Amino acid sequence: MTWGLKECPALVLNADFRPLSYFPLSLLTWQEAVKAVVTDRVNVVNEYDQVVHSPSIEFRLPSVISLKKFVPQARKPAFTRFNVFLRDRFACQYCSTALPSHELTFDHIVPRSRGGRTTWENVVTACAPCNLKKGGRQSSECRMIPKRKPIQPTIWQMQENGRMFPPNFLHESWRDFLYWDTELER
Repeated sequence: MTWGLKECPALVLNADFRPLSYFPLSLLTWQEAVKAVVTDRVNVVNEYDQVVHSPSIEFRLPSVISLKKFVPQARKPAFTRFNVFLRDRFACQYCSTALPSHELTFDHIVPRSRGGRTTWENVVTACAPCNLKKGGRQSSECRMIPKRKPIQPTIWQMQENGRMFPPNFLHESWRDFLYWDTELER
């Protein structure tokens, strides 16, 4: 199968050959990858068959690149709405319904109106019907106890959860560097 240039992103690995991120997957466009190679910031690990030309050189597009300098990962994930959803695996913690992120909300176990704070330990993913049903009550008052106790996740836990949601596009040359449970399509 011949890929168009648009479908030739490069997987970006840290200097230790692990992806910088699983979710979202660390990718560069083919233009950004070529620039990184030309400026000598990365090593080319694998290439596509696709070629681009300049007036003086022909260049195979990189499919996997590794950084020359190791980038330390943050010790703790940032508290964001998306990261709460990822921690909870995009599933309502009350009814276990899995939904796309745009259909999810987050719920304060101890409502803000009762002094609850917006922290990892007090916020869970909820679907709109469960969030509405719980309202401004505490979980114990309405017998809506989260399926998992909310905790501040580690970077490792977030990476593991991210691996559960592979992107739509996975190139064969990335197989040795990604560890999803799904089989790559040929």
